[in-house]
Amino acid sequence: MSELLELIQKRRSLRMPFDLARPVAKEQLAEILEAARWSPTAHNMQNFEIVVVDDKEILEAIASIERPISETFIRENYEQLSFSEDELLKRKTGILGTMFPPSWRRPDFRLDKIDEAEIASMRRRMPTSPVLLVVVYDPSRRAPASEGDFLGIISLGCVMENMWLAAESMGIGLQIVSSLSSGDEVKTILGIPDHLVIAFSCRLGYPVSEPAKWLRVRRDVEDFTHQNRFGD
Repeated sequence: MSELLELIQKRRSLRMPFDLARPVAKEQLAEILEAARWSPTAHNMQNFEIVVVDDKEILEAIASIERPISETFIRENYEQLSFSEDELLKRKTGILGTMFPPSWRRPDFRLDKIDEAEIASMRRRMPTSPVLLVVVYDPSRRAPASEGDFLGIISLGCVMENMWLAAESMGIGLQIVSSLSSGDEVKTILGIPDHLVIAFSCRLGYPVSEPAKWLRVRRDVEDFTHQNRFGD
């Protein structure tokens, strides 16, 4: 059990280029997909498909897609920021503001108030990786009596966590990429049918350099548990 907890605690998202000269072995990729296969899903519907992308030209085409900058995201992201490690340790939630460009650390962020150079830097390409996993699902299918498909969304989260922990156990870096879920460019490039929706994508590989070490925090168990009645 201690080994499993250590693996869970070590898991993190690596937002950096991966070494293209060091591919993910087919056997390791197979184990990651096997972990996805055994994910718990509502009513055992297994309502997911995974497109494995390792073709260099296709990866380049996806990486070249321009990802829009969302003012809404940046403004709401500001509410989750701490501006010192002491503040983050006290709050126990959110992330350090220093992880983001200076303009993202303002509560009044507006695209029309920053210069073109900074906008260009914010629209940087998706970092390179040897493999990209694109997870899709059919929103017209859901478990019985699960209006809104909340159980189906939980199931997709289980698929994500299973693959993430499997990759972590083998020393393979992983980053969840949500920005590829919007728009039709990825679906067009990969030939994904119109009725399917991209839930999330995973970059897989080995970092080209040592990942930056950011302070990571979690609430204490007693902060979110209640004994017999809420509030106790």
